[in-house]
Amino acid sequence: MTNNLDTKVIGKLAEILDKNNLTEIEYEDEGCRISLSRNAQGVCAQAFQPAPPPPPVPAPVSMPAPAAAPAAQASVSEDYSNSPNAVKSPMVGVVYLSADPNTPNYVKTGDSVKEGDIVCLIEAMKTFNPVKAHKSGTVSKILVEAGDPVEYGQPLVVIE
Repeated sequence: MTNNLDTKVIGKLAEILDKNNLTEIEYEDEGCRISLSRNAQGVCAQAFQPAPPPPPVPAPVSMPAPAAAPAAQASVSEDYSNSPNAVKSPMVGVVYLSADPNTPNYVKTGDSVKEGDIVCLIEAMKTFNPVKAHKSGTVSKILVEAGDPVEYGQPLVVIE
């Protein structure tokens, strides 16, 4: 399975393994993958020829159906995209309506809120960011569900 090129490469990789006190190293080039690992007995080398690529998978027939659901949700949010009553997402992330699954939502439809009250959280890069009401009023609609991905500027909650 190995040829002269592979033997030269294995020698160089073994040198790198020893000089840098590594326990494992892999190298791939032109359809050949070489893996070296060191154990108590010494260095073990393996050269692999990659398996032929799998045949292309045909696209599922039901793909258009899931696309329709987000479009319907987007149209609900789009109705409020220019509304001064909508609390909009300040960033891209995942929305949460409560601090954790065991606590009640920050707000629900019909609740009165004051300017600065937290209405939800947006998780971005493992950080939870509070989203606050921009005005006082009554929550007339919640346009998202917990766990939904949201975009910058997307309407989340409507306060009348």
